[in-house]
Amino acid sequence: MTGSDESRLPLRAGAEYPGPDGPVSRRVLASWQRSQDYGVPLEAVEPVWAGSIVSDSLFFECGREVLTGLHQTLANEPVALMLTDADGLVLNRFSGDTSLLRTLDRVHLAPGFAFSEREVGTNGLGLALADRTASLVRAEEHYSASLCTYTCAAVPVLDPHAGRLEGSINITTWANRSPDLLLALAQVAASNTSALMLARAAGARARPQARGGVFRVKSARLEPSSGSLEGASPSWSAALDAATHALLAGSVVAATGEPGAGRATLLGQALRRARPGYRIISAAAPAPEDVDAWLGLWTPELAKPHTAVIVENVDVLPSWAAQELRDRAARVLRSLPDVDGRPAALSWGVTASRLDEIPQPLVGLVDTVVPVAPLRERTDDILPLARLAGYQTRLREVGFTASAERALTSYGWPGNVDELMRVVHDAATQTELIDAHHLPAWLRASGRRLTRIETVERDEISRVLTLPGMTMKQAALDLGLSRATLYRKLSLYGLGPADR
Repeated sequence: MTGSDESRLPLRAGAEYPGPDGPVSRRVLASWQRSQDYGVPLEAVEPVWAGSIVSDSLFFECGREVLTGLHQTLANEPVALMLTDADGLVLNRFSGDTSLLRTLDRVHLAPGFAFSEREVGTNGLGLALADRTASLVRAEEHYSASLCTYTCAAVPVLDPHAGRLEGSINITTWANRSPDLLLALAQVAASNTSALMLARAAGARARPQARGGVFRVKSARLEPSSGSLEGASPSWSAALDAATHALLAGSVVAATGEPGAGRATLLGQALRRARPGYRIISAAAPAPEDVDAWLGLWTPELAKPHTAVIVENVDVLPSWAAQELRDRAARVLRSLPDVDGRPAALSWGVTASRLDEIPQPLVGLVDTVVPVAPLRERTDDILPLARLAGYQTRLREVGFTASAERALTSYGWPGNVDELMRVVHDAATQTELIDAHHLPAWLRASGRRLTRIETVERDEISRVLTLPGMTMKQAALDLGLSRATLYRKLSLYGLGPADR
């Protein structure tokens, strides 16, 4: 697949293309297709200088330490070790092979340059970031002919606490070298980076890996919004109305916001309003290695009448899976009869952190974006949700003392509704009258009555810290505080992971 345009294009669905070890994998073919759609040149990599490098993040610190140690072990081997951010920007590079470094400079695989699929086409680190899974791209599998003298292995690194994609570990060597251990080395380095980040995150707990899941709904009692509140805060009600109207108009709705804020619940309620009597299939994106089975489990249901779908966390789907999902949806649409003279539409909703994090193949399906505010911006919802959590735990009303209510409403809830429900559930297993001493110590510390100014300050700190890619240094700059003052206020307001 190297050489002239005629030897590569057009890519044909279902066709087999030769690779060094047999037909090229579906993931690589999907990456080639995306590279072609992006308009990436076939012959040479065009340099994309991305500017200054952010070097004060925990990810950068831990990744550099891991790669420095690995480089000392591999100093005499013809390999280049690299750390990249989530956008494919090369942050640093280690190699003892000056010849390899010189050639990598010529193709701009160097610190400060962007090397995602969008910039240079199919390559190891670009594919690992796009599909969020370990990737090995051999010589002939690269999209650009100028990269076909290399073999690259890359593994994505996720924030072990937040689950956010931080970047990748990439190892590159000559194409004529054996790649057998390359991917294993990258996986070990990525795993060590994640473990080091967790160890230095002041006691934060590792986020459980995505397991995915699918459940089918035939009754309103069992829908994704079952047991949730109707007529809650104005913010929630406005978002629910917007999603309902969009679904009634046949739009595909993306509910965006922080994980745990109730995005799928909002879509479940809106679908029940817009499509009463429909089955609702809710499918939560799984770990990358389980995607094939996950797609096969529920997508055949799309062709059945009176079926609505919620796909949760599409921002963590591998790009190839997003493409497959889009293609299956298109085939279903073509098979559906027109309704009242109008083309059929799918009743769909998806959830993601932000619209720009939805994989490119699915972005075109989204007609309407409905933001879901985090719980700290919907304080009117805290106590009603807490009472609901208590009722679900004991199947009868659970009371709260004034001190417990102050603790619940004064906390910033970075884990949103999911965190609130877990906390109240644990407390309700102990008693039917929840007092402050039944709540976790880190939450009680934030439970004193704050002044109005303190409440505004706490909420602003919490908002800034939850921005994607935010570091403590940058947060302090944005807030106009010294880092020492910021840490002190985190402790004061019970927002810091050290108190959790």
